[in-house]
Amino acid sequence: MAYDTLIIGAGMSGLAAGIRLAQFDRRVLILERHSLWGGLNSFYKLKGRMFDSGLHALTNFAPRHAAGLPLTRILRQLRIPYEALKLGEQAGSRLIHAGRELRFHNDPRLFFEEFARVFPGEIDGLRRLVADFPGYDAPPGGADCDDSARARLSQYIRDPAAVDCLMLPTCIYGSAREDDVDWDQFTFLFRAIFLEGFSRPEGGIKSLLDLLLARLKAVGGELRTNCGVRRILTRAGSVTGVELDSGEEIPCERVFSSAGHTETLRLLDPRDVPSAAPGRDPAHADQSRAPRLSYFESISVTAEAPAAYGYGDTVTFFNLGERFRYRVPTQDIDSESGVICSPNNFARTTPLAEGMLRLTVLANHAHWTRLAPDEYAAAKQDAADRMLAAATRAVPALSALPPRVLMRDTFTPRTLEHYTGHLGGAVYGAPRKSRDGTSGVGRLSLIGTDQGMLGIIGALLSGITIANHHVLAESLR
Repeated sequence: MAYDTLIIGAGMSGLAAGIRLAQFDRRVLILERHSLWGGLNSFYKLKGRMFDSGLHALTNFAPRHAAGLPLTRILRQLRIPYEALKLGEQAGSRLIHAGRELRFHNDPRLFFEEFARVFPGEIDGLRRLVADFPGYDAPPGGADCDDSARARLSQYIRDPAAVDCLMLPTCIYGSAREDDVDWDQFTFLFRAIFLEGFSRPEGGIKSLLDLLLARLKAVGGELRTNCGVRRILTRAGSVTGVELDSGEEIPCERVFSSAGHTETLRLLDPRDVPSAAPGRDPAHADQSRAPRLSYFESISVTAEAPAAYGYGDTVTFFNLGERFRYRVPTQDIDSESGVICSPNNFARTTPLAEGMLRLTVLANHAHWTRLAPDEYAAAKQDAADRMLAAATRAVPALSALPPRVLMRDTFTPRTLEHYTGHLGGAVYGAPRKSRDGTSGVGRLSLIGTDQGMLGIIGALLSGITIANHHVLAESLR
């Protein structure tokens, strides 16, 4: 069968793009290397329990009838009923930086009150900052999109600690850039976290993925799992199809790839890779596109919900040092900063049967990949213990966690690279993004992480935006 579009990767962006194209009667096939769909935000079963492998929280919460916000726009374009998500709002979250604490939840007034309490001389600057944010309708990829958010913040806020407080959550929840975040991504992430807020689908990430898959099939799109792409085929500088790991060749009119920029170009014949792109010559690769930042995470299961031993936050961003440092650690992990999350602390119609707590910190990919098999398991347990000890310095209630743990699972940059295909286990991809989705190769478009729209909502928007662009372009021919 001939397809209009082949999509590499069944993550959020791939599923959203597939749905949107199929709604316009395009013949779409999504190719997923692994047995489960979801990509960076998927699910797995271990010892009889279901786990989310990426979801901390669904950002950009919006009430059902809120018009013009990302969540409601996405649902409208994918034709998914709001009620189908069964969203539970956060109980409340905290930002802890060098002993300073700011609370926030889905009413943005609380965060502004807390910022004024902790940094009374900077609240007017914060209000001016937010007033100057571009609207959601601003075209992507403006001249200042790659600007340093840290530098822009300093134009509004003088206290370095206040700047660090704003950088901490926006970096941890979306930046591929060391010690900084792109200005356009900062504005999106600030809105997502502080102006709109957090929620969680009642059934976790699997329930959202199941909705997307059902919608894809309902509009005629197809998904093949256990189906990796070995090569992207081209002729005269444009895509003609793909070759699968099995050797099967599938022709198509275009390819959308959510694999990442460098990872996608590595699927091409080197002669077809743009000369300045990474992947053509590793010795002279464009380092601005080299993925670097990865994470280490543990998930602890307890008989009681975390609130029973004193942890009532939905999400806690913490930084223990006087300054916030966001870069590849020199050692296995950097537990000076990170994020804590409990899915129990979202509103639910039925409480979760067990308690669950996630801890996440930056990690060094090179360290984890060079460990021998007999060293790896012990190193994971040691790193998880040190991470918990650091988090307990920020949140003393976590000292009650260890004796309550029924099981703990951990994953490293090595795990992330294996299951997502992202080089270096880089969750947020390469520092330099392609906002318009162009790859430099004809009829090959980037979606997802390296298109520059991050998180679950950003990934869905990415797939929809690039799909809409191609449908519009075709209609104008």
